[in-house]
Formats: sequence, structure tokens, C-alpha cells
Amino acid sequence: MVEEIELYLDEAQQLMEQSLTHVHQAFAKIRAGKATPGMLDGLMVEYYGNPTPINQTASITTPDARTIMVKPWEKNLLGDIERAIMNSDLGLNPQNDGELIRLNIPPLTEERRQQLVKQAKTEAENGKISVRNVRKDTNDSIKALLKESVSEDEVKRGEDKVQELTNQYTTKIDDVFHVKEKEIMTV
Repeated sequence: MVEEIELYLDEAQQLMEQSLTHVHQAFAKIRAGKATPGMLDGLMVEYYGNPTPINQTASITTPDARTIMVKPWEKNLLGDIERAIMNSDLGLNPQNDGELIRLNIPPLTEERRQQLVKQAKTEAENGKISVRNVRKDTNDSIKALLKESVSEDEVKRGEDKVQELTNQYTTKIDDVFHVKEKEIMTV
């Protein structure tokens, strides 16, 4: 029966790792003053009737720290890409020259930096909530093994290991948040 506890622990670790990965992805979308192609991740463009990620319809480059260039693989997508950027919550003003779209990234104000830190903090907190939910579900599964003649000591050891995993992953999320916060607040 101890093998079942190990299986639950492995599954819990995988789910917590997914939560951490999600936080990393969410942080990649929060801009920190300099242009990155990842800022456009999550933007969808109508492509032959299907919503398609913008990075699958165009090449996205950053020639310098304040500019993103989007060059569609098909010119007829220029208008759709421009609309998708304008309708997004990125607050960017696309400049279409008929060949490609330029996005100038304005420097962040102090107020905007504070908003971005709040947004990052919310994402980090959501990641920690996800980790705690995994802990709860795993502990419930381990406690259910008591009915299957697993000793209370084994269950307690399993719960302790789950708590160790939870502490590790919440610390990792906090560390990632502090790095992102520093990145956002650096002028």
C-alpha cells in the first residue's frame, strides 16, 4: 500500500510543477519595460476562419529593446493582426507600413509598474492556490487509504511529504515572483 502513497506523491509533484510552469508563462506575458516576442503570446488572429496564435501566422522579432516587428507570412493578414493587437489589453499602438507591423513599446511609468507588480502578484497567488489545491486533493486521497488497511503512520508520513512538496513549490513561486518584481521595477 505504500506504493500507492508514492504514486499520489509523484502525481502531486507533477501537478505542482504544472502550476509553476503556468506562473512562468503568465509572467512572460507581463511586460517589464523592454520588448519581447512573448508579449504577443496568447493573441489570436482569424486565419482561414480559425482563431490561430499570432506567432503561427507571422514572424515576431525585436530589433531593439523598444520595438517589436511582426511580419505576416501572408500580406492579407496584416489588417487582422493589427486589429488583434489593438483589441488586446496590451495598450500598444500598431504601425502598419503595408509590409509589416511595428510596435513601439513606451517606457513604463511608475504607476504602470505598480499595476504590473500587482498583476504579477495575483498570478503568483493563483499559482500558490493551485499548489494548495493539489495538496488538499492528494491528502484526501492518502487519507482514503486508511480504509484499505494502510497504517496511520504511513498516512502521516505521506501527508508530511505532501506538505514538504507544497512548501518547496510555494517557495519557488515566491522566488520567481521576486525576480519578476525586480525586473518590472528596474528602470
